[in-house]
Amino acid sequence: MPRLASGGAWAAELRRIEDLGFHAVGVSEHYSHGWSMDALTAMSFALAETSRLHALPLVLNNDLHHPALLAKAIATADVLSAGRAGLGIGAGWLQDDYRALGVEYQAAPVRIARLEEALRVIAAFFAQDRVTFSGEHYRVTELEALPRPAHSPRPPVLVGGGGRKMLDLAARYADIVGIHMRLRSSSFDETSARELTRARIEEKVTLVAEAAARAGRPRPELQFTCYDVNIGGSQVTPDRPDFTDYISANPGYFADSPASLRGDVGKCVDDLLRWNEELGISYWNLGGDIGALAPIVARLSGE
Repeated sequence: MPRLASGGAWAAELRRIEDLGFHAVGVSEHYSHGWSMDALTAMSFALAETSRLHALPLVLNNDLHHPALLAKAIATADVLSAGRAGLGIGAGWLQDDYRALGVEYQAAPVRIARLEEALRVIAAFFAQDRVTFSGEHYRVTELEALPRPAHSPRPPVLVGGGGRKMLDLAARYADIVGIHMRLRSSSFDETSARELTRARIEEKVTLVAEAAARAGRPRPELQFTCYDVNIGGSQVTPDRPDFTDYISANPGYFADSPASLRGDVGKCVDDLLRWNEELGISYWNLGGDIGALAPIVARLSGE
């Protein structure tokens, strides 16, 4: 949601989203490309203006937040909303954000290692009365872990990833894993698009399940973003020529891929239910056109 509406207008839209049966609203964190909303502030506003809707940042850039302060902010929002806050966090990828803020954009292994330490601090804050942690990137000493979150056992933590290292990390620490493509730049390219074929998505789902099993954890829940949603011939998601043109030119690659949701309401509902059964994806981001998506959500809510 890159454009900032007035408080009253956005509050009305949030209540409409809640009344239509949507589960959660998420706001991304960016500091370039015209993005105006602060994710944590927007999340707290959404929770305050609704009574059932869940909210989370989707996702925060770990390099811009101290994990102990972030855990305290999420726990506070969770208490004040009676258990409706969550946390989406990633290693950071959009170099323009780093450049705008004067923050060094370090190599992926460093950013991933820093995220792993942050996830350990956050997990300790949600689970313990006091937190002490000493790592290469963060140090916390006898920090009182207050307030205690309302969620049990903790507010859900979502970590997204496309590459093997990030998906392995997410499987070991997150409650929800977002399955994505690997982004090597700020735009889609043919390599990224190929990563969203059904076969590649299945590989990523399997990787998450295997990594969780090695860590002695049940497989986390899965989240997926549909990049191309067209309902009854009406394009719901923005037209991204570098991506959608590739889909159109290579229909065989995406014939049964969750990256492209196309058809009438009934077919879309059937596809989402089937992908849930076959791939285990239970959280879906279908874009921001609430009116177009409402019939699908209503149908799914009745299943």
